[in-house]
Amino acid sequence: MNKNPLAELTPVFFLQTFILELMHASEQQGQKHCEQLIEHIAKTAGCFFEETYRENTHKSEQLDSESYTELILGIKNNIGGKFSLVSSNPDCITVTNSRCPFGEQVTNFPELCRMTSSVFGGIAARNFGYAKVEIKKSIARQDGQCDVCVYTNPQAAKGHAGMEYTDTTPVKEINDINELQCRIETNMQRLWYKQSRQASKKHQSPVIIAKSPMMQKILQSIEVIAPTVATVLIQGQTGVGKELIARAIHAMSERYHKPFIAINCGAIPESLIESALFGHEKGAFTGAIEVHQGYFERAEGGTLFLDEIDSLSPAAQTRLLRVIQEGELERVGGKQTLAVDVRIISATNQNLEGLVKQDLFRNDLYYRVNVVRLNIPPLAERPEDLPYLVQLIIQRLNKRYNRGVESVSREVMRKIRAYHWPGNVRELENILERSILFATGKEMTELDLELPAKTKSVVEWKGVKEHALAKIEQSFLETALKQHHGNIKRVSENMGITSRAVYAKLKKYHINLADFRIPD
Repeated sequence: MNKNPLAELTPVFFLQTFILELMHASEQQGQKHCEQLIEHIAKTAGCFFEETYRENTHKSEQLDSESYTELILGIKNNIGGKFSLVSSNPDCITVTNSRCPFGEQVTNFPELCRMTSSVFGGIAARNFGYAKVEIKKSIARQDGQCDVCVYTNPQAAKGHAGMEYTDTTPVKEINDINELQCRIETNMQRLWYKQSRQASKKHQSPVIIAKSPMMQKILQSIEVIAPTVATVLIQGQTGVGKELIARAIHAMSERYHKPFIAINCGAIPESLIESALFGHEKGAFTGAIEVHQGYFERAEGGTLFLDEIDSLSPAAQTRLLRVIQEGELERVGGKQTLAVDVRIISATNQNLEGLVKQDLFRNDLYYRVNVVRLNIPPLAERPEDLPYLVQLIIQRLNKRYNRGVESVSREVMRKIRAYHWPGNVRELENILERSILFATGKEMTELDLELPAKTKSVVEWKGVKEHALAKIEQSFLETALKQHHGNIKRVSENMGITSRAVYAKLKKYHINLADFRIPD
């Protein structure tokens, strides 16, 4: 097998997140629903792990037995278990485990075995159409080890105890993105109005435009990770709105009533960065005439957003690592240890992994800040967002300059769509601001933007053709799914392709199979 693609999964983060979510859900619904809650959380986690595995291995078709085994062993071993394969055949996969990810205390909470069953079973059912998970031995039942059999053939599973999984669709995702976006925006607006009483009026209330599938996925991620204590790394080009995403995470977290402090590490001189972050004592250096509280102390209980974290000096990286690991710091020139409770959200427009390989960024710090990573797509990859961004920016500029521009002309929008926007949303705002100053009437008909000369007409035509064919294929696929009520076998026969190819196209076009199936 290949090197496990889940090797960067952090055991502590997974276990903490799982237990915290379980406790929160138990409080809401009562202890008697504990097993159902575990199963729901485990299925959700299984979907996440499978998606991560597919992205890392570039696999879009159904998983075979070898890939499935690599995935489930990778999940368990990278969250603290010690699983290994015993046997594998077309009907059954058997694995054994000598160390429980939840530790010896699992004997007080045997219901957690449901997690293994639901993760293993859910992934198997999605890829093989059926699964029964039999836990023959369990550390939770004080058997000394875990022996788990995953049957993928209903006939072979007959006579064996265990949970059956026949639903081949993923856990139901949030269908109404508008409702989700409204929920996130409401929380962000609440904080903004609270803070704007002290802040300058030049600041604009935060809004995330997410009409593109990639940005909608970011919104879904925000709601999932915000309530946890996990550190987050936001990657993206300059001007894509990384701070906006960080503010949304803070607004959706339980820390929303505490400070959100954003600092640009690259804008602080190297000689002052440690003092700025961690504070200094009186007399620590020339000019230190009084005690200074750093950003960490000022963000106590809240969120600290470290933009351009890649620009931190080696010394600052070392001190930051200690704060994240130990939850405590010492001011520059001080000897007293101070406890701090701050959630770290970092951002960079650089390839941190590449900097680690060049010894320009600490390897251990990279893994600490990179527990959860969000990649914000550049504006060129989210054309669906462009009209809405343009309208939002024009509304704001109208208020700032007392103008009455209501829209842009077709020619202006054509230019906007044709440009590649290396500066992303920030550049779009700059161009529209220059152009609105010279606009007359209610429609902007001129845009202060020079498009590059067209030198790739053949390539452009190929792209247009491929886009058109993809639209036709997606439409035909959705029609076939409706006609056959989501029956993959019939759809594949209708389209003249294999079932695996159908699953691949479902993933390609972000089609949810559950939307076409008739409930039992």
